[in-house]
Amino acid sequence: MKGKESILVNQFVNGILDPKEDMLGPVQDGGHIIANTAPGCWGPMITPCLRGGHEVTKPVFVEGAEPGDAIAVRIKSIRVTSIATASGNDAPVEGRFLGDPFVAVTCPECSTMYPETVIKGTGQEAIRCAECGADVTPFRFTHAYTMTFDDSKEIGMTLNKAGAEKIAGNGHKYMATPEHSVQNPIVTFAPHDMPGTLARLRPFLGQLGTTPSRPFPDSHNAGDFGSFLVDAPHEYALTEEQLEDRTDGHMDINRAREGAVVICPVKVPGGGVYLGDMHAMQGDGEIAGHTTDVSGIVTLQVNVIKGLNIEGPLILPVHEDLPYLAKPFTKEEREKAERLAKDWHMEQQLEKSLPLSFVGTGPTLNEAVTNGMERAAKLLEVSVPEVMNRSTITGAIEIGRNPGVVTVTFLVPVEELEKIKLDRIAIEQYGEVE
Repeated sequence: MKGKESILVNQFVNGILDPKEDMLGPVQDGGHIIANTAPGCWGPMITPCLRGGHEVTKPVFVEGAEPGDAIAVRIKSIRVTSIATASGNDAPVEGRFLGDPFVAVTCPECSTMYPETVIKGTGQEAIRCAECGADVTPFRFTHAYTMTFDDSKEIGMTLNKAGAEKIAGNGHKYMATPEHSVQNPIVTFAPHDMPGTLARLRPFLGQLGTTPSRPFPDSHNAGDFGSFLVDAPHEYALTEEQLEDRTDGHMDINRAREGAVVICPVKVPGGGVYLGDMHAMQGDGEIAGHTTDVSGIVTLQVNVIKGLNIEGPLILPVHEDLPYLAKPFTKEEREKAERLAKDWHMEQQLEKSLPLSFVGTGPTLNEAVTNGMERAAKLLEVSVPEVMNRSTITGAIEIGRNPGVVTVTFLVPVEELEKIKLDRIAIEQYGEVE
């Protein structure tokens, strides 16, 4: 089938990214994916029939993408459609899951695995097993809030008890849940622990990536959450070696927002681009474990980069989001540097460079940093100590998600970007080097 210029996506996986499942599309190289995404974490976390902790879109086949290539995903637009949401810090409920409350939920009374549920009333006991009626929610809030947004989707405000309960009574409407989504709306819990708190919206995609080469629960397609699968007692258990088949699509990096470019590894034919887990706002680290999950409309443009064999994602953030030391040098700065070089009789040509972020993941932040530096060193064919030095004086290590997602960002010489065919996309993002 010939690839289409644009693909409309409003279908979702059951929580498992499985390379054997049919994909949507194909979309042509250079084409667009327009998706109506469902809220991420909390809604799926209280919907036991979803087996991955999230509800991401069905993957899209990109024409011409083969294992060993990469796909550049330009985030053209992100628009929040939810009127309200709820979120907060979580605590698992023992006796309601097999090893992992995100993946393998069981009813505490009838022992049904992945039970279907019904909503009865509001509050944290409202999600009930459709088979026996038991309270089956595998998570509880420890401290949480309900938040609504202004019409322009620029400001969020947390609500009091009355407001939270009003929203809880019509959760799907207020969260604008897409028609094919099966998740229970988290606003049903009606949390209201810190009313009157204001927050600025800056929406981004917590999930954006390509399909792993073996089945993965969607929220576990990363080195930190993925480590929970190693020798797990449920059917989606993996070994340490099999964990390397991930693509790190679950990043929760707040720089994956409108205007950014995310370059994803291709590990299956067609790549299988998927997205979801849109957040209205999030500080670095997502330290509460969760943030404001919302529905939204997203437009992406995809381009195949042949032969760019990367192990994990790369990001070209918008200029505003770059670490200070990683911002491209201005014309005036380069003129100062050239005068300095002349004063010191430097015969060597000064580097021309542009920024690039390497995503690293692992069970801990330290391991994620090591992973990101090793990925950078391997792709650029330099030593890890050189990556350390460049990151220290021309970049930064930034936390995407605690416990184990980071970006290693630094200025990369343009001649090195040319070798890996990323010079044009970097120049498109940041402009010609003065």
